[in-house]
Amino acid sequence: MASVKITVRKNGPYRVEAPEGTIELVDADGNKYDLTGKPAFSLCRCGGSVNKPFCDGSHNRLAQAAKCSSGPAPGVAWDGDTHAPQALNPLPVHPKE
Repeated sequence: MASVKITVRKNGPYRVEAPEGTIELVDADGNKYDLTGKPAFSLCRCGGSVNKPFCDGSHNRLAQAAKCSSGPAPGVAWDGDTHAPQALNPLPVHPKE
């Protein structure tokens, strides 16, 4: 059995579970996140967390806001799995005249 388990939660974060000290999480610049005392943690995939890369539950607020609104802005669709806006029709690029 694998020592690392990653669970993709429906409309939620990636839940990572592993024995302490067996996972190294680094940012785009290679800086390590301190995972001391965290044998399990959740990674944001909605983009709304103020504590990225960790989940802070913002996906719940985003999902509720999407349900309460009349829908996304014209030309934008909501990915039903991540609640991330997806451009349907990118803005046209006009050459300089």
